[in-house]
Amino acid sequence: MSLDDLTDDVTQRYSEMGENVAVDLDRETRNELAMLTAAMEPDETDELVRRAIHMLFQTTVETGTLDFHLRSGYEVTYDEYLIGVTMDTYNKQQGFPQPDTNDDRRYQF
Repeated sequence: MSLDDLTDDVTQRYSEMGENVAVDLDRETRNELAMLTAAMEPDETDELVRRAIHMLFQTTVETGTLDFHLRSGYEVTYDEYLIGVTMDTYNKQQGFPQPDTNDDRRYQF
């Protein structure tokens, strides 16, 4: 799969979700949500669910888990998705790798 496939899948799934997403909660999740609602007193439980999704997303980005899954399924990273081009394509557009020059001492200190 490719960057275009990922973009198409994200767009499709976004439109399929619509404005509201119904989620069935198991007993443990309902208990945890009830505890968080009692402690944090949000206006609606929906707010806690939104925060949880943001936290999960942020964690998967920061730990590299999202990149691992994207690389496995689509052969791209989240950064490549954001800029809309793979690094290989970007580097070719920028003229990298540069032609071989006399860099024999490049990594010597």
